[in-house]
Amino acid sequence: MSRRCELTGKAVLTGNLVSHSNRKTRRRYLPNLVNVTLTSDVLKRSVKLRVSANALRTVDHRGGLDAFLLKARAEELSQKAVELKRAVVKASAEAVAA
Repeated sequence: MSRRCELTGKAVLTGNLVSHSNRKTRRRYLPNLVNVTLTSDVLKRSVKLRVSANALRTVDHRGGLDAFLLKARAEELSQKAVELKRAVVKASAEAVAA
């Protein structure tokens, strides 16, 4: 399981830990990932994802998982999220046509 947000693509960053004596040692900055269950209104089901806490705030700000996926670019989404986005687009198109 990689340390990458499935919705925003936020991943591990590296840098230096600088001591008082200015010695540098490599360190890792880990994203704040949480396992969550988000519900899709269009698909009428819930989905388990591993997302960052920042992404959760963004999903809430944009009005839910469906609105977030419709606005997100496919390059930054995980494979699971891209398949979910396709299903949301298809279901919303069918709802408009009906």
